[in-house]
Amino acid sequence: MSNIASGNAVAEVAALIGDAARANILLALMDGRALTAGELAWHAGVSAQTASGHLARLVEAKVLAMEKQGRHRYFRIASAEVAHAMEALMALAAAGPKRYRPAGPKDLALRRARTCYDHIAGRLGVALADSLGSRGLVVVADGAAEVTAAGERHFRDLGIVFGGRAGRPLCRTCLDWSERRPHLAGRLGAALLDHALGQGWLVRTAESRALRVTRAGERGLAAGFGLPPDWMAAADG
Repeated sequence: MSNIASGNAVAEVAALIGDAARANILLALMDGRALTAGELAWHAGVSAQTASGHLARLVEAKVLAMEKQGRHRYFRIASAEVAHAMEALMALAAAGPKRYRPAGPKDLALRRARTCYDHIAGRLGVALADSLGSRGLVVVADGAAEVTAAGERHFRDLGIVFGGRAGRPLCRTCLDWSERRPHLAGRLGAALLDHALGQGWLVRTAESRALRVTRAGERGLAAGFGLPPDWMAAADG
């Protein structure tokens, strides 16, 4: 038996996420990694005791999952569905009224390339979707995406394995909040990020979801996925 998404149920989840401290906790976890309660209290700007209450409510609602390692408790986004909902809210918030806030180096880095749960977002994510589409490896249309037969062969030849939960879509799109265009998610999106990190093409940055493209990455992304050399210039422009 499945739960019915009634208006009341939707309102309860929306109210849970709608608290500013809890929203900041969820945003801090949108790079797919797990953090401790103390780290999340810092991101939320609240005391450890207050953060503990927020985390308990998020875990109870199955928005977050908690894992114990020794004396520490680690919290992470509970599922790809939760991350997808957060991505949609981020795109909606970014499309709202403009507020003046000078863009700093961290903002520009996030717009160039970042993790969005377990896949690549930002200008890099959109450029990859464009390139794979133009080469006939992925078909992107009407908010959906599909890996072609040629794409399956190409990714297999590169050693890219589509792991993860079997019920999760192989390939889907997300509207990128900074580019206003789709990037790739699903099991393919996760596999592309894992492959790029494993090859040393991308490197995570400290205390940010930003990704840095290495020199090896510039060559590897161009050779493996046809990424054009001017993708970063478009991000800065």
